[in-house]
Amino acid sequence: MSEAAIGVIGGSGLYELPGMTDVRWKRLRTPFGDPSDEFCVGRVGSQPVVFLSRHGRGHPLMPSELNFRANIWGLKSLGAEWVISISAVGSMKESIRPLDLVIPDQFVDMTKRRISTFFGEGIVGHVGMAEPICADLATILEKSARQAGARVHRGGTYVCIEGPQFSTKAESRVYRSWGVDVIGMTNMPEVKLAREAELCYTTLALATDYDVWHETEEPVSVEAVIRNLMQNVATAKDVLARAIPQIAPPRTCACPRLLEHAIITDPQSIPLTARRRLELLVGKYLPAEKKGRRRA
Repeated sequence: MSEAAIGVIGGSGLYELPGMTDVRWKRLRTPFGDPSDEFCVGRVGSQPVVFLSRHGRGHPLMPSELNFRANIWGLKSLGAEWVISISAVGSMKESIRPLDLVIPDQFVDMTKRRISTFFGEGIVGHVGMAEPICADLATILEKSARQAGARVHRGGTYVCIEGPQFSTKAESRVYRSWGVDVIGMTNMPEVKLAREAELCYTTLALATDYDVWHETEEPVSVEAVIRNLMQNVATAKDVLARAIPQIAPPRTCACPRLLEHAIITDPQSIPLTARRRLELLVGKYLPAEKKGRRRA
């Protein structure tokens, strides 16, 4: 796809994007393994869109089984410059009610077994995470959510746990004492990798429950989550239908230049295999490859 595209990662309950035309399915093999599913490439109106079901169609993949690097690399390779991440979450605050939408702007990573960077094996890069989401894209989502009649909260902190189990009450109380707003299992390391890929990334979080901390509400259950999730997904589809037509180049935010000063390794010391593996991400910042250079 040569045009700048809008990437949509569908979370639990959102396994397809309605309204897409010129649909083609693309199966990719990436330098980091297989993505969650084939990518659905097409258009919503006149906008090029790339859709990926995060858990795969039919939901066969647990959060811990997701190949986040392959998912983000695949979106980037298919021309995505913006990524909207749809994610089911639990609310950690009374003011965020089930069925509300949240556009978090901060994240706390409590995952334990996930690879969280494209770098390594001969090339080191350090990307700033102080402002992990694209404020420009978040503004479009907030406006679209309000137009859709949703109750939406702009800003807040998303704590990401490993899962697949929900939190204990003790864990939930600890997270609440930190002042977090929502809890989920999938946005880390997704947001970190999106920053390394210089994508404009924003989460549209769908609150399904009050986790287990609430004294007057029943503890979170799969039945309650699914019931609220289906209603939230319908709202998310409405928000996406309104937001996508508003997203267009040029990108005037800092996101397209996040790696400009991030690579610490001396370019002459980067192994050829590492350079070629990350060419999609870092090629524009490295000097031209010398002919006859040995593979490391």
